[in-house]
Order: sequence, then structure tokens, then C-alpha cells
Amino acid sequence: MMLGQRVKGSVEEDPVALLQASHAAAQQPQVKTEEQIAAEQVWYGSEKVWLVHKNGFSLATVVKTEAGSLPEGKVKIKLEHDGTILEVDEDDVEKANPPSSNRSEDLASLLYLNESSVMHCLRQRYGGNLIHTYAGPNMVVINPLSTPSMYSEKVMHMFKGCRREDSAPHIYSVAQSAYRNLLTTRQDQSIVLLGKSGSGKTTNCQHLVQYLVSIAGSTGKIFSAEKWQAVYTILEAFGNSSTSMNSNASRFSHIVSLDFDQAGQVASASIQTMLLEKLRVSKRPEAESTFNVFYYMMAGADSSLRTELHFNHLAENSAFGILPQSKPEDKQRASQQFTKLQAAMKVLGISGEEQKALWLILGAVYHLGAAGATKDGDEAGRRQFARHEWAQKAAYLLGCTLEELSSSIFKHQAKGLQHSTSFRGGPDEAGQGESSGSKVTALECLEAMASGLYSELFTLVISLINRALKSSQHSLCSLLIVDTPGFQNPRLAQQQRGATFEELCHNYTQERLQTLFHERTFVQELERYKEENIELALDDIESSTSLSVAAIDQASTQALVRTLARTNEARGLLWLMEEEAVQPGGSEETMLERLFSHYGSAQGDNKGASLLLRGEKPHLFLLGHSHGTDWVEYNAQGWLSHAKHNPAAQNAATLLQDSQKKNISGLFMGRASGATVLSGSIAGLEGSSQLALRRATSMRKTFTTGVAAVKKKSLCIQVKLQVDALIDMVRRSRVHFIHCLLPKAEAVGGGGEPRVTHGESPDSGLMTLDVSLLRAQLRGSKLLDALRIYRQGYPDHMVFSEFRRRFDVLAPHLTKKHGRHYIVTDEKRAVEELLESLELEKSSHHMGLSRVFFRAGALSRLEEQRDVQTRRNISLFQAACRGYLSRLAFKKRKIQDLAIRCIQKNIKKNRGVKGWPWWKLFTTVRPLIEVQLTEEQIRGKDEEIQQLKQKLEKVEKERNELRLNSDRLESRITELSSELADERNTGESASQMLETETTERLRLEKDMKDLQAKFDSMNKQMESMEMEVMEARLIRASELNGEMEDDDTGGEWRLKYERAIREIEFTKKRLQQESEDKLEVEQQNKRQLERRISDMQADNEESQRNIQQLKKKTQRLTAELQDTKLHLEGQQSRNHDLEKKQRKFDSELSGAQEEVQRERSLREKLAREKDVLAGDAFSLRQQLEDKDLEVCAVNLKLDQLEAELQDLNSQESKDEASLAKVRKQLRDMEAKLKDQEEELDEQAGTIQMLEQAKLRLEMEMERLRHTHSKDIESKDDEVEEVRQSCSKKLKQMEVQLEEEYDEKQKVLKEKRELESKLLSSQTKVRSGDMETEKRLRKDLKRTKALLADAQIMLDHIKNNAPSKREIAQLKNQLEESEFTSASAVKARKSMEVEIEDLHVQMEDISKTKQALEEQLSRLQREKNDLQSRMEEDQEDLNELMKKHKAAVAQSAQNLAQISDLQAQLEEALKEKQEVQEKMQALQSQLEFQEQSMVEKSLVSRQEAKIRELETKLEFEKTQVKRLESLVARLKENLEKLTEERDQRSSSENREKEQNKRQQRQIRDVKEEMAELAKKEAEASRKKHELEMDIESLEAANQSLQADLKLAFKRIGDLQAAIEDEMESDDNEDLINSLQDMVTKYQKRQNRAQGDSDTDSEVEDRVDGVKSWLSKSKGSTKNLSDDGSLKSSRHYGFERSDEEEEEKEEGGATQGSQYSRFRYGSQMKEDDSEDRPHETSS
Repeated sequence: MMLGQRVKGSVEEDPVALLQASHAAAQQPQVKTEEQIAAEQVWYGSEKVWLVHKNGFSLATVVKTEAGSLPEGKVKIKLEHDGTILEVDEDDVEKANPPSSNRSEDLASLLYLNESSVMHCLRQRYGGNLIHTYAGPNMVVINPLSTPSMYSEKVMHMFKGCRREDSAPHIYSVAQSAYRNLLTTRQDQSIVLLGKSGSGKTTNCQHLVQYLVSIAGSTGKIFSAEKWQAVYTILEAFGNSSTSMNSNASRFSHIVSLDFDQAGQVASASIQTMLLEKLRVSKRPEAESTFNVFYYMMAGADSSLRTELHFNHLAENSAFGILPQSKPEDKQRASQQFTKLQAAMKVLGISGEEQKALWLILGAVYHLGAAGATKDGDEAGRRQFARHEWAQKAAYLLGCTLEELSSSIFKHQAKGLQHSTSFRGGPDEAGQGESSGSKVTALECLEAMASGLYSELFTLVISLINRALKSSQHSLCSLLIVDTPGFQNPRLAQQQRGATFEELCHNYTQERLQTLFHERTFVQELERYKEENIELALDDIESSTSLSVAAIDQASTQALVRTLARTNEARGLLWLMEEEAVQPGGSEETMLERLFSHYGSAQGDNKGASLLLRGEKPHLFLLGHSHGTDWVEYNAQGWLSHAKHNPAAQNAATLLQDSQKKNISGLFMGRASGATVLSGSIAGLEGSSQLALRRATSMRKTFTTGVAAVKKKSLCIQVKLQVDALIDMVRRSRVHFIHCLLPKAEAVGGGGEPRVTHGESPDSGLMTLDVSLLRAQLRGSKLLDALRIYRQGYPDHMVFSEFRRRFDVLAPHLTKKHGRHYIVTDEKRAVEELLESLELEKSSHHMGLSRVFFRAGALSRLEEQRDVQTRRNISLFQAACRGYLSRLAFKKRKIQDLAIRCIQKNIKKNRGVKGWPWWKLFTTVRPLIEVQLTEEQIRGKDEEIQQLKQKLEKVEKERNELRLNSDRLESRITELSSELADERNTGESASQMLETETTERLRLEKDMKDLQAKFDSMNKQMESMEMEVMEARLIRASELNGEMEDDDTGGEWRLKYERAIREIEFTKKRLQQESEDKLEVEQQNKRQLERRISDMQADNEESQRNIQQLKKKTQRLTAELQDTKLHLEGQQSRNHDLEKKQRKFDSELSGAQEEVQRERSLREKLAREKDVLAGDAFSLRQQLEDKDLEVCAVNLKLDQLEAELQDLNSQESKDEASLAKVRKQLRDMEAKLKDQEEELDEQAGTIQMLEQAKLRLEMEMERLRHTHSKDIESKDDEVEEVRQSCSKKLKQMEVQLEEEYDEKQKVLKEKRELESKLLSSQTKVRSGDMETEKRLRKDLKRTKALLADAQIMLDHIKNNAPSKREIAQLKNQLEESEFTSASAVKARKSMEVEIEDLHVQMEDISKTKQALEEQLSRLQREKNDLQSRMEEDQEDLNELMKKHKAAVAQSAQNLAQISDLQAQLEEALKEKQEVQEKMQALQSQLEFQEQSMVEKSLVSRQEAKIRELETKLEFEKTQVKRLESLVARLKENLEKLTEERDQRSSSENREKEQNKRQQRQIRDVKEEMAELAKKEAEASRKKHELEMDIESLEAANQSLQADLKLAFKRIGDLQAAIEDEMESDDNEDLINSLQDMVTKYQKRQNRAQGDSDTDSEVEDRVDGVKSWLSKSKGSTKNLSDDGSLKSSRHYGFERSDEEEEEKEEGGATQGSQYSRFRYGSQMKEDDSEDRPHETSS
């Protein structure tokens, strides 16, 4: 109990977590752990079964025994809970599923599908508070004793938008599935709830409606959850009551119609009700209450309402039994419910006056019950109220006088009844029927008025509800939710009463819905398979519940004929009630007798022969519902009153419409104008939407077509018509079924101790279930058969074109092939290509003629793949759209930039002219000119706007008027069309009635003519007979006169007369003696025949029992075989998926390897280019340094030259000419110096740029080294992970191989068992089952294919093991690292080279990726330049995703920059040379200074070289340190690799040993398979020979039996001839002919004795014939005395059988029978030989 409370508490805390946890636990894991695999192996090793017994089922283990130690058909088991060992029948044992399936979400996913496994799964889930379970396409809900908290808003949003496969079982998942189908297919959906009363159908209906309204939403939120809660509050108050089965049972059937618009929102809604149990107001079974609203009103009405309703003083007793509740807590609860009811009416917009009208009518019904009625015979037989004061209160509340109320109830009964029956036999006959039948009592009239008032009130309530729910919005499709009262059986609630007529109607409705389930699940599926030429090996599907339904509603073919004569044609109970109600002297006894004559069983105690049995008392009868699993005893007493029209019920509507109270009359007068009730039975047909009108038209068509047009006024036939309308409405949509199960009878019935439901000790954590009740419900609903056809068949199907258009997104290459127009000539071929490209397993789908069919779950997997692909395509489309929008935004920015520049330019211009006077004048005058123009334009535009507004308003007004007119006209058209259809159907039915009546009249006229002719002939005969009598009297008189005259002559005549009298007496005695002898002989024959018939009946019953046992056994074996087949198909699909994944992995691996090779080649190319660039950079650096030195030298020379010039300027000894010359040279030199300085500045800038590039390259190299070291470490980690993954994969492969071997052993074991069963069945029955042999052969072939597939998988695993490739790669790396480490010891330079080679080998995709990421970041930094270039070249934009090309483009850009720098350097060198040539003239004058300058330049150059060498030395030291650390790391890696190599070698050795062991096992399996194949071939050959022998023996046996029957016939004829002519001379010839026939028969017997033994009965007959012949030869006298008796005793039964066969077959098929067998010609010859004897006889 603590466990149950803990589970319940967890559910109440977080139901979402519970559902998610159960859904995750129910999902099959992709990879099983070793513990799970070991547990499954232990389970399969110990064969677990369920022992079925009367209290339930118990888990047990099959104990293995030696062959022959147990009797045949027995098995030894050991119970799990106490260890008891038992020997039980094989039929009482069912296979158990693994523990992982204990809480399976779908019953169709169980490995073994049987009753015990299904109930165990349901019990386990129910114990965990998981009351919902999938059953294939249906849902099973077990009603909990306490309502769990799993219907909250949070749970609703958990299921919103989910597919069925992705959600846990819940009532919300059914609603979501129906809503999803409605949106995708735009087809009407319906949800039908089935089950017993009290199983929670109405509660689930409320949850369905609340979920759909909350999730779908509505326009303007007009349909809220609060409004729907108010609707169900009102329905429960006015339509529910307390019964023996349920404390709050629905007493009416209703359909909730939700209409959805284009957007999937609820546009409108309506409720249609039918089959209201209105008689419950006045009369109901004992211990049951009336409708809840009476108790609510009596307990919760306030003082003013009580005063107005005259409830201040309640009556002590009531004719209707409506009394206030006695318990205070019940009164308090009822008062709260009345307050809640009033609030609900306020929510739905029901005004106070309308509520007051409802309370007035309810109060009037109460006061009518308190008034009561007089009994028969009181006060001169007048019918009136018993207490007039209460009747006065009722009349006041209804708004009429007491006289009007009394006349409406009690007066004009004869006229009303006469009118009600006149449609059958006319007024005269009806009057006779009433006079002969029983009169209607006053109490019945009062009850009819009360039920009529409540029926009108209930219809009004439904109209008010629909008024609050209706909407004028356009709706596209609808979703129907059907809720009907469940199966009613008083015996289930421990009540000893018979069921009522209302309970029969509710059970009949459930039976019709069960028939619809059977039709949708079995009949339509099998017909679809047959139409599409799909062969499916299914067991014999039992017939639906049509037998029990036919016993209730089967119509007669002469239903339209107006006659009172009872016919012998079979018809249902409703039609018989309708007939007996108008028959003179009709009663329930005659009705039941006629019903039993049509549908009763010949053997009264055999329930299997018929579904209708007699009860223990006269008025009781038993009807088997739910395929005979639920037998309900009905009490038919008083049922005919339901079929009779009572005018009081019809006067109730008139009384309410003519009420003096305005609130009552206004409500009912408004309703009278519209067709809200159909034929007084179906309420809620009002509604202005198109779908509501369509539903109303459909229901009216049901009531106005054929027989319904004539019988729709009949109260009994209305029941059938209402259910027909319901079924017809549901049949037009796609149906989703929900099976609501009752957990135990104590939950609904009375108290009592709970029963023990199973053999084990009760588990405190599980909620108890009544297993026998649950088993009966499962058998009655045929859930197991539905699950089998769902598992074995193809439940999902789609049309070719629809499938191709939906799933071609998974094969884009086929879409390109078919082109843009999407037109395909051969849809089937296109679908086949699509399925081939999808790589589906062949067993998971089947191609029909126009559709493609799928196994369960295959289409959902395709849908999931389609969703993934669609999401990917949408993401790509979004990326393309965003790119396009970004480009548009960029273009817009460019235009804005241009506009900004233009504005800036204009502003600058404006600044220049703003002080200009003319500009000021222009800016002040220009606006004044435009103001007048703009004002005139604005005025004109305003006038145009006003005119357009007026036109718009006028058009809108006309549009609204036209819309209202069109809606009004459409509604009027629909009403007129419905009325026209009604009139047309009525006319058709009337014409049909007229034709039938004319034919009947013609027939009756013909019969009358015949009878008149016979009457005339009889009159003539009578007249002739009278004349003869007169003549005889005259002759007698004359004779007497003659005797008196002559006495002598009279003596002679007297003697003759006496002699004649004596002869007559003697003849009488002789005839009497002969008749007594014959009677004695016939009696003896009769007793003998009776004994033989009883013996044959016993043998027949025994054979029937054996046949039933064999049939059950075959069904169990076929079910297990089908389960095994499905398991094998599941394994094959799993292998197919694994192969598909392996192929995908191989393709990805090869692609990755190619990518690695490509990246490696690109890396090498980049490294080479990098080395080239580094060399070029180094040479350029050297050149720059040389240029710097040269520039320094030139500067020094310039300084010297300036000094010299100064010296020269100071010299005054020069002449003017030389001075001018020098000045000119000085100016030239200054100009040259300026040019040189500019060139030096440019070169300094280029040098700075090169230095920056050099620093950037050095930083990049250092970063690459750092990343390289990180990559080496990550590679080490990756190698370790690869090694671990390889070891895991090897372990998984080993486990899979062990599983495959165990599965093979299991299959071989099952095959051996099947072969042993086949041999035993051959020895017993002699004729094998060819279908079983074919299935076994298919299983054998499939097993061989599985073994071959396993061998191929083993070879594939051996050859393509991923660990070998990785070991080889690691070995190669190990050798390379060893080689590099050995060379590193020898010399540092060689070590550097080898380490760099090792870097090239070890640098993988990560380094390239890192470099590309760095280049991408650099590209992002240079985004502006790249964007301009990419806009100029579209091709570079498309290749942005290819990072390698971007890297190549960057390297090309660097090369271009370097080439530009080289060109600049060359130009600088050329200019330098020119400067040097110009300065050569000056160098000759300054030689001594030049030498000193050269030495200085050499010193500076040497110093620069020294600094460079120092930096190189430091760099080399850092490199040496890094390389030493790298060598140490490589040594550690080498040690690790050596250890891994040793481990790999040991694991390889283990794998080799294991592979050898598996090869030996496979070789043993192959040898066993070969032996099995030989044994199978030998068994099939023996079986074929036995079948041939059996066929020949059967043919011979049949021919001999035919001869023997003919011989016995002849013997009988001969016996008759011998008795007549015993003393003739032909006796010897006859006896000789018979002896010849017997000898011929013995010869044939001897010939056939080698093949088979003759029948013992036939031998006895031959011996009897021989003994009779010997006796007849010995003495003919004894033959005449005793032969007839003996022959009759011996052959009376055979002769009677032969006569019956001759009557049935016509005696003309002897020759045709002989020609079918081997010995046909010989039989014909024997027949021709025997014919002369027959003719002589």
C-alpha cells in the first residue's frame, strides 16, 4: 500500500514526468548493455509461460522432460510464486513475454500476442497508474477507481503538435491524432467510445472536447474551456442519474460536433442527442433514482424560488417516486450542484426568465407525481387525479387551468389510440383491437404526460446549449465525438431483476457500434486486400455481432404492406413489438414465441448454437451480447406499452406552447417554428452553418428513405432509425475507436469482498483487476483479432500519386528526373523507383493495383525522415532568403551612401550661397507660390476622399445586405431541399406502398375468385348429395313398405344383411390385428432408431468437442507461428537497418579518407609555397639591408660634397665663370638630393612594410608551432579514443554473434519441435496439412537464409573489422616514429629534417582547419576589401564555403604583393644606378674621403651581420629546446604505442580463437541443417505417398459405400417382394443374385485391403446380409415370419438414411459420383449387372 501511495503521490505531483518516464522506458534502446543481454538470454533459456485458470493466470516455467514420459497433450510446469510442479494441458498454457514488455505502450508490439500477455501488460500499467494503452490503431482505457491528475493544462501542452509515435498513450494523443489527420487530409473525423456502463466514456469525452478546444483555439476565443465545462454540467444535471452500474450514468446518447475553419480553429459547435430515457421520470427499476436535476432543485432552490414552485411543503409520497434526499451530506452536495448549475446556465447566456421557465416545468412534473391518478374502477371508471390540490399546483406552474391539464392527460384516449393504429389496419380494425385489448390506465396517461413534458424540456435545454455554441463563421470540416450509455447488465451489479426495454436500446446501440468497429477493422481491410490482389494468410475471422443485432432490428421484406395478418417471415424484436402492439389480442408471450421461432436455438441449453435463449420464467429471455460473452437476461413484461402511442405525451408540446406564462410559451413557440427535433426523437439539429445543415439533411434522409418514411412515427422503429442515423453519420468520416474497460465489478456495483484475480500473492503496489471480467471484455471487443490483423497485415496505405508527391522529397534525384511539371505516365513504376531509392526492406511494404501498403510503423518512419529532410530544406531556403535580403540591404546602404554624399555636397553649396541676396529673395517667395497650389490640391483630395468614403460605405452596406440575403437564401434553399427530399422520399415510399397494396389486392382478388369457384362447386356437390340422400330415403321407405307387405321376401334379405354384417366384423378384426402388428413393428423400429440417433448424437457431440479442441490448438499454434514470423521479420528489418548504416558508415569513411588525402596534399602545397615565400622574404631582407648601407654611404658623400661646396663658396680666388658653374651644379645637386630623399623615404616605407610582414610571418609560425603541439596531443587522445571504441565495437560484435548463435539454436529447437509435431500428426490423422508444410518449408528456407546472412555478417566482420586498419596505421606510425627517433640520436640536422617529416605526416585535418579559421578571421578583418572584390566576381562569392580556395587566393595575393615589392625594388635599383653614374664625376675629386667612408660602411655591415647571427643563435637555442621536449614526448608516445601494440596482438589472438570457435559452431549448424533437410525431404515423400494412398482409399471407400447403399436398397425391395410372394419359384434366383453381389463386394474388399481397412459398420452390414441369405435359403417359412422384422431392424436406419439422401440429392448423382474415382468403370459394370435383378424384383 505504501508503494501504491507513493506512486499515486508522484502522479499527482508531476504527471508529465511520469508520462515522459514511461514513454522513455517503453522505447527500445538502440544499443543494449551487457546486463540486459544477459537477462534476456536467461529469460529465453528458461521457457516462461502463463498458466490460465479460472481465477486468472499465473507465471510458470516449463520443466523439460524426456520424450514419452508425459501423456500426449500434457506439459509439466513449475509455478513461480510457490514452486509447485503441475502437469497441465497444452491448451491451458500460453507463452510469456520478456520482462521488458511488461509495460509496453502498444499491445501490438508484444512478442507473443495472447490473452494472458495482454492482460498482464494492462495490469502492470494499471498498477503504475498508466491507464491508457495503445492497441494498434485503437486506444484502451481502464477506468481508474480514483481520478488521476493527468488531465491538466501542462499535460495538454505536452501533447500539442506531437505525432502519435512520439507521445505516450493518453486520451489526448487520440484527440491530437484525429486533429492532425483533420488538418492534413481535410476529411471529417470521429471518435467513438465503446465499453460497459461505468467504464468512463463520458469523462473521456469531456477530456477530448476540452483538449481540442484548448489546443485548436477559436476565433475570438468564443469557445473556452469554461463554456464547455458549463455545457457538461447542464447535460449531467438533465441527462444523468444514479443506476445500479454507475452512480452518475448517462441516460442518453449524444454527438458532439466541432466544426473547424481553414486555419484549424473551432468555428462552431453543436450537440445532437437521441435515445433519451424519458420514462425514467415516472418509472424506473428499484434502487435507482430519477434525473439529477430534480434532487438539485429540491435541495438548492432559494426561498423565493421555493415559494414560486410551491416547494415549501413537499409531498410525502409520489406516484413517480421523486422524493427529496434524506441524508444531510447528500442534500448539501445537491445544493452545491444546483448553484453550479445556475452558474453554468449563466455562462451559456441562458437568461433568468428562461431558467425560471425550466424550473417551472420541472416543478410541474414533480407536482404531477404528487397528484397521482385513480386506479381502475374508482368512481365509475373515470380517470382523474387522485389529489387535486397537487394537480392544481402543477396546472398553475404550467400556465393552464386544471380542466385543460386533466383533459390533456385523461380525455380523448380512444380517439388517439384509434388514430395511432389507423396507419396499419384502418379505424374499424383498430377499434376492434382496442376493445379486445387492455385499456390504458390513468396512471399510464399521467406517466406519459410527465415523460412528454420532460422530453420537451430536455430538447429545449439542448436548443439553448446549441444557441450558445453556434456561430456564423465558415467551417471546412468537422470532428465528431460519440458518447452513448454503455452495456447494461443487472447481474453484473448483483441484482436479481431482468433488464428493461431502455437497457435493451442502449445495449443495441453499443452492439451497432461494435459492428461498425468489426466492419472497419476486419471487413473493409480484407475487402481492400482482395481488391488490390494482396494475398494475406489470416486465420478465420469470426462473424460480427450481426446475429444479436438481427434478433433486435431485422426488418421484413413486406414491411410496407398494410396487413394485420401475422406472417412467418423472420423479423426482429422491434418489428414484432410494433406488430403485436396493434394486433387484436397481442401480448408479450406471443411476441416472444414468434421471436424464438425465428431466432431461438433448437437445443435450449446450448448457448453456442444461438444468441437467444429462453429464461426460467415466461417473460424472461436471454440475449448474448458482445459475441456471446455478455449474456443479459431481459424481462419483457409490459414492453408492448412502449410501442403504443399515448396522446398525453403528444399533448405535452401543445400544452407548453399554449401556456399562459409568456416565458414558457415564448420558448416553445419559437422552437415550434424551426425543425429542431426530428420525428420526436433526435434533438439538436438547429444550426446555420453549412456542416450543421449537412448533418441535419443526412439525418432527415435516414428518416425519410424507404421503410423509414412509413415507420418513422412508430415508437419502436424510431429506436432503429435513430441508431441508423448515428451510424450513418459516423460512417461518413474516419473513425478512431477508444475501448473503455471496467477494472472490476465492485467498482460499479454494490459492495462485497473483492475477488482474487490471479494465482499469485497479491501485490500491494498494483491496483487490483478482475481478470475474468477483463478477459470477457477483451473477447467481446475482439481486440486480439484486431491486433493480429494489424500486425500481420498492412494497416497503412496510400494512393500511388499521393505517396510519390509526399515522399519524393527524400529522393531529390528522382524529382530532377521527373522534371518541373511533375507529370508521370506510370505512377506505379515511379513509386517502385522511389521505394528502391529509399532502401526499404521488401517485407515492410507491398505494391497493390492502385495503392502501396505498409506494415505497421513503416510509414511513420518515412514521415519522420520526411520531417527531418523538410527541416533541412527549409533551413537552406531560409539561408538563401537571408542572403538575398542581406544583398538587398547592402545595395540599399550603397544608395543611401550616395544620397548622403549628394546631400553633403548640396549643403556645402548652400553654405556658399546662403548670404547671396537673390537667393534669400528666392527662398522667401517660392513657398508663398506653392502654398496656394497645395491648398487647392488638398481641398480637391479631401473632396475625392469624402466621395470615396461614401461609395465605400454604400458598397459595404450593399455587400452586407447581399451576404445576409445569400445566407438566408442558402438556409432557405437547404430547408426547401431537405423538405423536397422528404416529400420525394415520402412519395417514393407511398408509391412503393401503393404498388405493394395493388399487388396484394390483385392476389387477394385472385384468391377470392378461386374460393368463389370452389364455393360454387361445393354448393353443386352439396345439392347433388342432398338429391341422392332424398332418393335413398325414398327407396328405404319403399323397401320398408314392401317388407310390411311381404314378410317372406324380407327373411332372405335379412339373412343377406346379417351375413354382410358378420363379414364386415371379421374384416374389421383382421384389419385391426394387422394394424396392431404393424404398429408394434413400427414402435420397435422407432425405439431402435431413437437409440441409434442418441448414439449418433453423442458421437457427433464428441467429435464436435474434439474438433473444437483441435481448432483451438491450431489457432494457438498458428498464432505462435505468426508471432515467430513477425519476430523474424523484425530481426530481418533490424539486420537491414544495420547493413544500411554500415554502408552509410563505409561511404562516409571513404569520403573522410579522400578529404584527408586532399587536405594533406593541400597542406604540402601550402608548405612548399610557404618555404618559397620565406626564401624570397629573406633575400628581399638582405637586399633591403644592402640598400640601407648604400643609402648611408650616399648620405655621407652628400655631406662631404656640401662641405666642399661651402669651401668652394668661400674661395674668392675663383672666377665668376667657375662660380656660376659651381652654383649651377649645386642647384642640380640639390634637386638630385631632393629626389634621392624622396626615393629614400619611399624605400623606408617599403622596408617598414616588409618588416611588419616579417613580424607577422614569425608570429604566425610561432602560433602554428603551438597549434601543432596541441594537435599532436589531441591526436594522442584521439588514438586512445579510437582504441577504446574499437575494443567496445569488438565486444558488441561478440555479443551480437552470441545472440545470433542463440537465436539460431532457438530456431533449430523450434524446428525440431515442429517436425516432431508433424510426424505425430501424420501417424494420428494420416493426412497432412499442406499449408502447414508450406509454412514450415518457408520457415526452413528463412532460417537457412538467416544462417547464410549470419555467416556473411561474420565474414564481413572478420574481413572489414575497423580495428585491423587502425592497428596497421598505428604500426606504420610506430615504425616511422622509431625511425625518426633513431636518426635524431645521430645528428641534430637530420633529426630536424625527420621531425619535420613527422610533422607533415602527423599534421591532420585539425591543423588545416585551424589555419583556415585563422585565414577566415583575417578575411573578416579585411572584410571591406573582400566584399568589393566578391561583388565584382560572383564566382568567388559562390566559393566562400570552400575554405581551401580561399586559402589559395590569399597565398596568391601574398605572392602578388611580394612581386610588386620586387618590382619596386628593381626600380629603386635602376634609379640608384643612375644616381651612381651621375656622381662618378664627383667621386674622382673626393677619393681620400671615399676610402674612409667605404671602411665605415664595411664596419657597419659587419656589425649588422653579427647582430643577425646572434638573433639566429637565440632562435636556434629555442628550437633545440622545443625539439628536445618534442623528442621526449615522442618517446613517451612510442612507449604507449608499444604497449598498445602488445595489447592489440593479444586481442587479435583472442579474436582468432573466437572466430575459430564460431566457425566450428557454424559448421555444426550447417551439418544439422543438412540432416534436417534430408529428414524433411524424406518426411515430405512419405507424406505424399500417404496422401496418395488415402485419396485412393477414400475413392474406393466412397464407391463401395455407394454400391453398398444401392445394394441395401435393392435388398429392402427384395424383402418386400419376398414377403408378398413367398411361395413363388423366383426366390432362389433372388437369393442367388444377392449372394453374387455379396461375393463381388468381398472381392473388392480383398483388393482394397492392401491399401486401407474397411469400415467396421459396413462389415457388420455385409455379415447381416449373409446371415439373412443363409436363413432365407434354409427355410422360406422362417423368412416370411421373421425376415421382415430382422431386416427392418438391421436396415431400417440405412433405408431411412438412403431415402433422406434421395430426397436431398434427387437420386440422380450416382453415375457422376462413380466417375470421380478410380474404379468408376468397374462400378458402372457392376451396376449394369445388378439392374436385371432389380427389374425382376
